[in-house]
Amino acid sequence: MQRRNTRAIHDQTSDHFESSCLREDEKNETQSVDSTCLAGGLLHNPKELGLDPDSVMAVEGVEATFEQLRAGVESPDGDTRVTWVGNKRLGRIEVQQQVWTTNWDFTLENYKQVLLGQDFEVTRPDGTVEVVPSQDMTQAFLNSLTVAVPSTIIPILIAAYAAYAFAWMNFPGRRLMFILVVGLLVVPLQIALVPILSDYNKLGLNGTFLAIWLAHTGFGLALATYLLFNYIRTLPRDILESAFIDGASHFTIFNRLILPLSVPALASFAIFQFLWVWNDYLVALVFLGVDPNNKVLTQRLADLTGTFGNDWHLLTAGAFITMILPLVVFFALQRYFVRGLMAGSVKG
Repeated sequence: MQRRNTRAIHDQTSDHFESSCLREDEKNETQSVDSTCLAGGLLHNPKELGLDPDSVMAVEGVEATFEQLRAGVESPDGDTRVTWVGNKRLGRIEVQQQVWTTNWDFTLENYKQVLLGQDFEVTRPDGTVEVVPSQDMTQAFLNSLTVAVPSTIIPILIAAYAAYAFAWMNFPGRRLMFILVVGLLVVPLQIALVPILSDYNKLGLNGTFLAIWLAHTGFGLALATYLLFNYIRTLPRDILESAFIDGASHFTIFNRLILPLSVPALASFAIFQFLWVWNDYLVALVFLGVDPNNKVLTQRLADLTGTFGNDWHLLTAGAFITMILPLVVFFALQRYFVRGLMAGSVKG
């Protein structure tokens, strides 16, 4: 952190300072103040030091005119800034020194205030202390888990069955239905929010977790089906034919063969879907509403931005909390990520 310590030269008298710090420069007709005296913390009015605003003045190694000091002048080394505050008659000189400091006092108080909902105190300019209740993100964290886990598992299961059917089963309209599923990838979800919300209001589902589960399932189903289809159709056909010869049904083949072999693709989509649902704000706001008991982490983080807009330490703590679980999920499944995405892209 970079901090400037300010010392103001104002109305105090010191005969010793005047005798030791004030000197006349007869060659260039300038007046100067010994910087060591100022660094010692002696504070004086410029007039008492005999500084003439109508001539060039030298303070703390900085030589400048009154107009230049009014704008602020830095020393050649950049560590000191001298500023004249006020007019020529009643002004004062402020000397700011640049000091680099490092605070090694680590604490978890920010996370306690954000995650555990502990109250904290705010000192007002008038000296009064106000106790402000903190935003409890524990419930929001649990709500995000409640939303993200089913919204990831449900579309994966449905899409896996659909992808197997499109890849290995023959039924009327299979090609047309698959084209329809792929076509849904280009439809933005925003245009479906209002119609779905209207239907939810009629069914009494608005504001419930079931509503957002169904919404995320519908929005992620097309991509999941297309991604899993590309992987499942590349599996060796001989394995399935051997299973059919042994009398296995499609349901048995899917559960015993397809699912274990499709783990890379399933994990890849699980990462995509989980991150999308976990970081979602719009869908949660529309279908869960503003009920404090149903808010997810992204909504709580937005509340922190509005309530503690100037308290950046609380905002960064809240943002880091929202990042923890997605990072764990990604690093746990990353070994499947590339394999799942590259499956079906090349042949050889």
